Amino acid sequence: MSTAAHQRPHRQCTGAALRDVCRRAVQRHEHELLGLSRSIHAEPELSFAEYRSADKITELLAEHGFEVRSGVAGLDTAFTADYGSGDLVVGLCAEYDALPEVGHACGHNIIAASAAGSALALAEVADELDLTIRVIGTPAEETGGGKVVMLERGVFDDVALALMVHPGPTDICAPRSLAITDLEVRYTGRAAHAAAAPELGVNAADALTVAQVSIGLLRQHLEQRQMVHGIVTTGGAAPNIVPAHTAAVHNLRAADSVSLQRLENRIRACFEAGATATGCDHEVVQVSPMYAELACDEWLSEAYRSAIVEIGRQPLDRAVERERTIGSTDMGNVTHEVPAIHPMIAVDCGTAVNHQAEFAAACVSASADRAVLDGALAMAETVVAAAGDDEQRARLLAVLRRRSEAGARRPSKEYLASGGVT
Repeated sequence: MSTAAHQRPHRQCTGAALRDVCRRAVQRHEHELLGLSRSIHAEPELSFAEYRSADKITELLAEHGFEVRSGVAGLDTAFTADYGSGDLVVGLCAEYDALPEVGHACGHNIIAASAAGSALALAEVADELDLTIRVIGTPAEETGGGKVVMLERGVFDDVALALMVHPGPTDICAPRSLAITDLEVRYTGRAAHAAAAPELGVNAADALTVAQVSIGLLRQHLEQRQMVHGIVTTGGAAPNIVPAHTAAVHNLRAADSVSLQRLENRIRACFEAGATATGCDHEVVQVSPMYAELACDEWLSEAYRSAIVEIGRQPLDRAVERERTIGSTDMGNVTHEVPAIHPMIAVDCGTAVNHQAEFAAACVSASADRAVLDGALAMAETVVAAAGDDEQRARLLAVLRRRSEAGARRPSKEYLASGGVT
């Protein structure tokens, strides 16, 4: 939209006044936001099956005037919820999938509630700052890559900046993550009686063992920040039957997508070695889309840092941030297309870390409640800072324009409502 075609409304309030409006809004909605966080935590749902969680978020936003579209991008549990009609579209990413066995041990209930809280706060300044507020419900972060699918299917095409906060043991404003791909290897041999006729068998468990040994020997030659970890998902039916079918899933991680491809080539060779050594057939299947490493927007990260320091939090020093990695996330793919941030917000979890049962317990503590509210406010204040700064606003819109000119398609309401099918 050109400047000539659209004149921004004159700002009547200062940045400080707008931040104060956001602060009061978060406080006013505190009961609803904490209730949402705890309700999602109490009913954990796995990737692409987060029906109750998605409904809880959209029902709250709809009650406050957001226009909800469910099932976007062809994903049953993905949604968008919009408020306002400004030319600067703000995407607040909500995650709400849980982990097998340990539930919300990554704190996605906090992510969802803080996104909703930030949206409710920004709705009160949307007209003043000429914003469209969009909560983007992104399923299947743990496995499946909901954001990657939604990015590819146009949900982010008109988003000028995207934000989310993720709980962890420490406040980190611009975290580094690793690129990741998930590979499943499946071996097929031939069953036989393990005692009466073992010579007739082709042992798929041996193929998997050879692959695992090969990967173990490879570890001493991995590049910096490359890593491999996996589990056996099918190991055989009974010890007196030569296994005809085995399978394993491995996570491959690296500092960036280029390094990840080099690692994948070597791991695939290890899988092939198992088949060659035993005479088994094998296939390798990519389980989830590749997650890219985070490339957080520097200006937005610094604005977020200012916001949480003002709130009273103490983030890691910038130099320390650059030396740490936080795992992997499909938000990395978004940050390579859209100016975006993915800060970590601290909860008091003792010695626990993400993906442990103890961390799941910490994600419904008083500290977790504070993280919901602080995260909501810090994101809102970051948006206020960016939208109220003429230079940064122009930069964000210029990036959006270049993406559009490069072929990105602005999704229509009809496209989103159709579930991304045209």
